[in-house]
Amino acid sequence: MDDYNQVDKNNFLYQPYRYLGEFTPQNFIFNANLQEFSQRVTYICNLQTGGKLSVLECYEGIENLWQQLTQSYSVLGIGEDTSE
Repeated sequence: MDDYNQVDKNNFLYQPYRYLGEFTPQNFIFNANLQEFSQRVTYICNLQTGGKLSVLECYEGIENLWQQLTQSYSVLGIGEDTSE
């Protein structure tokens, strides 16, 4: 019963959404990274709103997540013209 409750709790907290764009492995992975970025930014903002994080900590946390996302975008080679 505990395993079922944990799975149900995870699905509630971390709702994955389907990928609807043009399927390539790189796009699919980046979409997953983008969803994780969005989820973490939401948590950071909620912690700041609740007074658990300062504005500066919130800004630094989001900036760090953004750097990770842009690095992921670059490493995956999304947007590069490979037809040459």
